[in-house]
Amino acid sequence: MRIQHKPLLIAGALALTLAASGCTTVDTPSAAGGPSDQASPVAAALTVNVEARALVPAKILDAGELKIASDPTYPPFEYFDTDNKTMIGWDVDMGNAIAAVLGLKAVHVPATFDTILPGLTSHKYDLGMSAFSVTPERAKAVDFVPYLDSGTGLAITPGNPHKLAMDSSSLCGYGVAAQKGSTQSMDVLPKLSKGCTDAGKKAINIQNFPTQTDANLALTSGRVNAVMADSVSLAYQGKLAEGRFELADGPDYEPQLTGTALDKGSDLLPAIQAATKLVAESPAMAQINARWGMPASTAITVDKIVMK
Repeated sequence: MRIQHKPLLIAGALALTLAASGCTTVDTPSAAGGPSDQASPVAAALTVNVEARALVPAKILDAGELKIASDPTYPPFEYFDTDNKTMIGWDVDMGNAIAAVLGLKAVHVPATFDTILPGLTSHKYDLGMSAFSVTPERAKAVDFVPYLDSGTGLAITPGNPHKLAMDSSSLCGYGVAAQKGSTQSMDVLPKLSKGCTDAGKKAINIQNFPTQTDANLALTSGRVNAVMADSVSLAYQGKLAEGRFELADGPDYEPQLTGTALDKGSDLLPAIQAATKLVAESPAMAQINARWGMPASTAITVDKIVMK
């Protein structure tokens, strides 16, 4: 998703894989849901920072809002609440917090993952917050403001019957799913599959799906042997799916920064950098992480928020 990264569960047939987790439950969300601008309790406790607000372009100030695009199929980062139209999750809370510091209203717009970055360059959205991995290729088209550090994980059915792990020798010849447009689908899986063929083994049977939900359903229905996505999301999604899949043992694969995406050269970049720093240095960051079960290992130092 994203990177790597990116989880989730949803609609129709997928309703069978969803279950209550923590203080929220996931039902049968639909990507057709409308924009959500519901503020989180965390954001409500933040105050406007005058210096950061002064960096906001006049056009955004006049509109009074930030249009934030996310793919709501990726818990715990973003997914639909039980009303099937209100987006909730880590990215939603973080977006609300950033907007609050700037004295703006966050308007969360559902979008399919692979359309978000093009939507930024066409100025359809102001920000993309959907567990985007910060990669050199993506950085050619958009600017990033990092906020987490995470890596790719592998989801398998309980007990890991095929003994799969995040390395090419383990995955050769097996079916592995990923979300279309994710780092896993474009970079990680092709790289690992090449390792297989270079060693004279069968290539990985890579299967890309429109949403993370579809990829997860392919695993739980037996159509693939594993799913690759952000390790944090996969672990969370496995719990939501009542243990129908779980994260394979082992370290994350090639941890990368994850962050907010903006159109290349956007005048909004300095304001988002400033606001992200302020949130990261405030108690709000710990509250958001705790609310969505984000492990301490994902934290980044404030100096990484402004990319060189």
